[in-house]
This record gives sequence, C-alpha cells and structure tokens, in this order.
Amino acid sequence: MQRRQFLGTAALGGLAAALPLTAWAAEGTADLPNLAAKAVPIGAGERKARIAKAAQLMRIHDIGALLIEPGASLVYFTGVHWWRSERLTAAILTREGELAVVTPFFEKPSVEESLAVPAEVLTWDEHEDPLAKVAAWLGQRGLAKGKVGVEETVRYFAVDGLQHAMPDAAVVNGAPVVRGCRMIKSATELALMQVANDITLAAYRHTAPRIEEGMTPAAIGAIMRAATIALGGKSEFELILLGEASAYPHGSGKPQAVRPGEVVLMDCGASVHGYQSDISRSFVYDKATPRQQQVWDHMRKGQDIAFAAAQSGTPAGKVDDAVRAYYEGLGYGPDYKLPGTSHRTGHGIGLDGHEPINLVRGETTRLQPGMCFSNEPGIYIPGEFGIRIEDCFHVTEGGPPKWFSEPPPSIDRPFG
Repeated sequence: MQRRQFLGTAALGGLAAALPLTAWAAEGTADLPNLAAKAVPIGAGERKARIAKAAQLMRIHDIGALLIEPGASLVYFTGVHWWRSERLTAAILTREGELAVVTPFFEKPSVEESLAVPAEVLTWDEHEDPLAKVAAWLGQRGLAKGKVGVEETVRYFAVDGLQHAMPDAAVVNGAPVVRGCRMIKSATELALMQVANDITLAAYRHTAPRIEEGMTPAAIGAIMRAATIALGGKSEFELILLGEASAYPHGSGKPQAVRPGEVVLMDCGASVHGYQSDISRSFVYDKATPRQQQVWDHMRKGQDIAFAAAQSGTPAGKVDDAVRAYYEGLGYGPDYKLPGTSHRTGHGIGLDGHEPINLVRGETTRLQPGMCFSNEPGIYIPGEFGIRIEDCFHVTEGGPPKWFSEPPPSIDRPFG
C-alpha cells in the first residue's frame, strides 16, 4: 500500500492541505519539458568495447578471469539489471573476452531477456553450487590456475566459494580492471551525465520558488522529486537540511521547518539511463546575515580552488590539499576539524553516485581525461549552520576541467 503523506495547513494552507503530498508536489509540472527525450543510451557496440578493454587490462595484470556480481559493474559490462540475494547471479569475463552469466535455472529467461551483449548462460539448480559451475567453465578454458579477479564489491560468500571451488587459483581484487574501465567515461557516458545534471538544475529552478515558510524537508523533497520525474529523469535522492541541520553533512533526525533567516541546504540527484548527477545548493530563506554570506563566499571560493587544481596528471589528493590549505588560512580546521570541512572534497561519479576514486588526502591516482568528480568542499559550523555547494566536472585533455553544472554566482542567486 502506498503511504499517503500530508502537509499541515501551516505549510500549505487552504485546500492544498487536503491533498496527498505526492499529488500536491506534482502541481505545476505538466509544462516541464522532457529533457531526456533525445538522450542516447549505451549501445551494444560500446559494451563490447568495454569487454575488450577489460580483457586487455586482465592480460596486463596477469588476471585470467573476473567475477562480477549484480550492481553498476554488471550493468556496465552486460546491461543486466539484477539484484543481490543469497542465490548467486554473476558474470564471468575472461582475458580472451569471453563472457558468461551464472544464474539459477528458473532465472535464465529473465537474464537472457536483459542481456545487452552475447553471453553464455550457465544455470544451477537449488541443490547445486553456482561457484562450481563457474570453476568448471573456467577450467574448460585453461583458467583453473593463476589469478581470478573479483569486482571489489563482491560479497565474501562468493569470494570464499570461488576460492574453495578453485583451490589452485589465487582470488585477487579485480579493481585494476574494473576501475581501469569505469573511471574513464566515454563521450556517450559524458553526454548522459550532462542530461542528468541539466535535469537536476532545472528541477531546482522549479522547486526553489515554491519553498515557503513552515515547509518540511519531506515537502521540499517531494516537489523536487516530482519535477525531476516530469523533466525525464529518475529521481535518485533528495537530501534537504534546514537551519542547524545544515551544519551536519548528512543532516539530523530532529524536526525541521523552513524559517526566515535560516539556511536551506538541498543535495539532490537524478539519473538518465543509469548515469547520475549530484548537485547541492545552499541559500537562506529570506535574507542572509553577513556571517552566512561570508561562509558561503569562502566555500564557493573553495570550489574554484579545487576546480583549478583538478588538471590532468595531478594526483587526486592534491585537489583536496589545495582546498584545505586555503581554508586553514581563513581559520577553519585545521585538517578535518570543525568549523571547517569534515569530509573529502569530492567523489567519483558515473553509474554509481559515489564511485572510485575520491578527491581526498593521500589519494595518489593521477587524474586522467574522462574522469568525473563532485566538487563539494562544504564548510560546517556545528550548532549554527553549514554551507555546501556541489557541482560535478570531468577532467579534460591538456586544459581545465569542464563543469556539468555551473556553480552559482552568489548566495542570493543560488541557481544562476
């Protein structure tokens, strides 16, 4: 049964208070354009190229095969959208570019229906060990020994089962293969991420004028969600932090409502054909104080410093270092201490909202063209408020990065 949420008359007033939250939030979205209507999804040719690149990386790292459980990496290589359960469904990719999917017998039709590339489907019955099926298939290809990689989020029971089924093999982390593919986005991937960002920014511009005194995070989030869907995106998350709750990066469980003179922090994301956006905006309902204005300006400058540092060839950790050096010169921190920035400057993004690598101290991976990151060195003042402005960018060849969404010019113009 769908949960019906209602807003009080203090938030809406009049007849609107009698409407379910979802119905009320969708009002005014009928005229919003579908920005994703012409978005081009990932095709079979690109997925085959990904498999070929993974095979090449396996040969470079002397890995014979790679096991991938359901999740973004399975979608990335095979197009199969599946879920994780105690019944193992997984893909097996070899260094020669051969692909198989192991799945329960009764799931075979569904898996075959969703496969976007040719693959052999290996089935197992309820009394059988699926990893034994994997071991036998690899053994037929001379891969019973040597290194077998697992995608880094694969669950322990699958890793342990694979090791028992292949006692002469060494089960190793397959991150060098998967990251080597997924971290570098193609032109098609970048285009999908651009559409997702365009949708989120348009949804913000629809939502912001509808925020009223007394509204709750749930009410604001519902408006944002309805606009995102109307604009053609899949709503991934809406994190709304009001007043003091904005001082804590992921919020507070205390009751919150919009009040004049207090910060509204919105952190929202959408996806288009699986590729995600992540944009945050902070502003003040009514009029900002000089202190709020100053912290907003400091944080916004921190974004620019991170952006300037994110050049191809730069170790990712140096981007975080540059921001912290600036903030410490203003009296924040030091390091991760508060008031200041208690989290990393940014995270990788693509099919997952958070994916390797991060813009964080000590990360030595060098930035390469096609890598995508959030840029969000928020400043938080416990007991008062926080400011987080977040925009994503991708690294380019021999020049400055490129924004997916342009950062705002001022606290009074948070959406440009």
